[in-house]
Amino acid sequence: MQKNLLQLDNRIVVVAGAGGGGLGTMVTRLAAEAGATVIGVSRRQENLDQHLGPMMSEGLAVIPVAADVETDEGVAAVMERVSNTAGELYGLVTVVGGGPPATWGPATRLSRADWDGLFSTNLNSMFFISQAVAAELKKQGRPGSLVAISSITGVGNMPYNIGYGAAKAAVLSVVRTLALELVADNIRVNAVAPGAMVSPSSMLPPDPVLERRAIPMGRKGDLEEVAGTVLFLLSDISTYMTGQCLTVDGGISLKWSHLAEDNTPVLITNQDFLAAMKGE
Repeated sequence: MQKNLLQLDNRIVVVAGAGGGGLGTMVTRLAAEAGATVIGVSRRQENLDQHLGPMMSEGLAVIPVAADVETDEGVAAVMERVSNTAGELYGLVTVVGGGPPATWGPATRLSRADWDGLFSTNLNSMFFISQAVAAELKKQGRPGSLVAISSITGVGNMPYNIGYGAAKAAVLSVVRTLALELVADNIRVNAVAPGAMVSPSSMLPPDPVLERRAIPMGRKGDLEEVAGTVLFLLSDISTYMTGQCLTVDGGISLKWSHLAEDNTPVLITNQDFLAAMKGE
């Protein structure tokens, strides 16, 4: 019988940022349902209890770890738990990140402290746990798959949120460089750049009118749709991919700012021309 290439049986996958109830929590669920033993990491034990507890009650192989991966101590705690877990270390997904509303505003006003904080939350949290997992995989001589969550703001730009966008762009640079350094060890490194998602932590409330105007697919993405892409990159279906970033945004990064809701150029006002463009 042919192997199911999506299965992650006997593999340990670390998910950093698993306890927020959003993308990291969904990635934890999908990876566990695919057979992995998932070490779900979050800074707050109460978040782990709330969001990972139900999965454990269902019998899924989820191991919660309260640790802050922005610190050396937190990274060490995660790796210690990995060493005491049955199975083969294989995967890492880094979801930790964010841009607090207080850090939004003109680039000319962003403080050094906020800039440093955004890079710590979005870049340091990804790099040092990736470094630790990659080092352990190399030590054991095992293949692996590391997946970092970037953002469409890192692929393009984010006016009035420059620190967050710059940090997410730096994540992509790290992904590409790690991919080349680790390719000889059969360790793949890729990224996912989500657009707007339906998430408990989202600062974008539902607005069907605005979503139709801004997003070619006319809606925000479901968590499962983005998490499914992460599972693809973790799994053996994507074994010939490394150093790549998959954009999962409903087409928003394709849409130029001068396009109207129906994706015709707003600068064209001749109705006959517009009708001809649309084949009417």
